[in-house]
This record gives sequence, structure tokens and C-alpha cells, in this order.
Amino acid sequence: MDDKHRCGWAGSNPLMQQYHDTEWGVPVHDSRMLWETLMLEGFQAGLSWEIILRKREGFRAAFVGFDPKKVARFGEQDIERLMADPGIVRARAKILATIRGAQIFNEMADRGEDFAAYCWSFTGKPIEGSINDAQTPLSAAISKDLKARGFKFVGPTIVYAWMQAVGITNDHVPACFRKAEIADQANSR
Repeated sequence: MDDKHRCGWAGSNPLMQQYHDTEWGVPVHDSRMLWETLMLEGFQAGLSWEIILRKREGFRAAFVGFDPKKVARFGEQDIERLMADPGIVRARAKILATIRGAQIFNEMADRGEDFAAYCWSFTGKPIEGSINDAQTPLSAAISKDLKARGFKFVGPTIVYAWMQAVGITNDHVPACFRKAEIADQANSR
């Protein structure tokens, strides 16, 4: 029996526990992975994260490994293919937002702007958060900046969930076994 103390949201579901124990809150510094996670958080809007995790490999296949250069070139045929794909969340607005998000990612790169450097520019390092918050002034500021760049499905609540997922904020509850581990990883970087 597993006697680790985890954040309550991980529950007893093995998929959610695995995600909690290995990914959630670990600082991500890879531009493509930061973008992928932001896009998946957008798809999660109105749904549970468990649904997205169950479909994550389907999303990766459908969006060609979340390669921004490839996704940016998706056209109407690709959109129709995605709308018919039961392996993903089939929401036209979210699909279009992901394609546009890839184009913005590439436009930033063309200007010499690294997406990871941009994402971390708001804090410089992981910060302590409060898992009780659905959004913060910082997530509102990042949301506003992302929207100004043209990203969609990046409201303050989605952005805060993304910040938690990619380790910009360490929101593991104090009693969670991952809280100190994540803090140690962030400090050793």
C-alpha cells in the first residue's frame, strides 16, 4: 500500500498520482514542452485534467508531437481531421487556438525570443504559491501579456494551472512529499 502524503487532488487514481509524483510542479525549461503544456491547459478548460491526461498521447499524435513548426502550417484539412479524432478533445475553437499558438510561438522564435526565457521572465525562478488560489495577480499579468500576443484560452485561471503544472509556482501542499523535493530541484538548478 502506498502511504505517501500527496496533494489532495491526486486522490487514489493511479494516473493522477503518477502525474502528481513525477511531473506536476517540476520546473520545465524546455520551450516546446512549456508551449505544449499551455496548449493542453487550454484544452482542459471546462473539463477535468484527468480527461486531458487520458488523451495526452492522442493529442501528441494528432498535433505531431506538438511541433510548433508543423502545427503552425495546419490548414482546413487538418482541422477537419482533428475534429473527427476521438483521441482528443474535439473543440474547433481550441484547435484553432492551438494552431494560432504555434504560429505565435514561431513568430517569437523568429524575433529571437525564446519561449522558455519569456515564460520564466515573470519570476526568474520557481515561487511559492497557494494551492487554494485559482488565479493570482501574477497569473492575471501573464494572461494579459499572452492575450496581447494573440494567444487564446489563456485566462488567469488557465495560466495559473499552467504555472503550477510547469513549476513556475510550487503549489504542493506543505505536507506533500513532493513539496521539498521540488523546492530542492529548483534550488539546485
